[in-house]
Amino acid sequence: MSRKMLAGPYIIWVVGFTVIPLLLIVYYGLTTASGAFTLNNVTAIAQPEHAKALGLALLLSLISTVVCLLLAFPLAMILRNRGVGRGSFVVFLFILPMWMNFLLRTLAWQTLLEKNGVINGILGFLHLPKIAIINTPAAIVLGMVYNFLPFMVLPLYNVLCKIDDNTINAARDLGANFFQTLIRVWIPLSVPGIISGITMVFVPALTTFVISNLLGGSKILLIGNVIEQEFTRSSNWNLGSGLSLVLMVFILISMMLVEKYDKNGEGTAF
Repeated sequence: MSRKMLAGPYIIWVVGFTVIPLLLIVYYGLTTASGAFTLNNVTAIAQPEHAKALGLALLLSLISTVVCLLLAFPLAMILRNRGVGRGSFVVFLFILPMWMNFLLRTLAWQTLLEKNGVINGILGFLHLPKIAIINTPAAIVLGMVYNFLPFMVLPLYNVLCKIDDNTINAARDLGANFFQTLIRVWIPLSVPGIISGITMVFVPALTTFVISNLLGGSKILLIGNVIEQEFTRSSNWNLGSGLSLVLMVFILISMMLVEKYDKNGEGTAF
């Protein structure tokens, strides 16, 4: 009983800062300003401007997730094959950027990518053509990949470290080349890490509004920007909550995938 009481502060924290806010979102999302029940706030996602913002957010978050996976898997394999320990300095370098404020990291990329920024300054010094990437979807994808890449690398690295070397050696002894080993051994055994990494990248990329505000110049509206504006500018909490409920569907789907393919938490424990 004394040990169970130690969970008291955590339970109070979860109820006060997670459960109650979620219940408020559900309440506002399913009611009008007068308190009457309605589904109009949820079905408003079908409106052209909202559907366009959701579609663009899904597209950019999907591209960012795929890019992160393509970059993270080879990197995780290199770290694993070189015997880099979980507490090593190299792994620490991947965790270190997450200690810096998310807003500051994104502002740094704004400085790098802007018209007269650092990158264009270097290109001009080398007499090379300047790039116009700021305030474009490409800049948003770049910001997403930079900010969320560690969340893909760490789960993959964690699950790859748990693969027994004897399994890989057995595949090679049976005549499998590198690509056959990759397709038939590495990837199937790393599915828990892949699913966890995809979830940890796709969900925040889908719901973000800070990256698109700073690197998109507030010209490219994602669904996160629409919801943020409904809460802050229009003061329409009901519509903002209704649209948030739609995003919760994607979050629940992601949680179901993790529960199905990573029941033991192999890809999330680090």
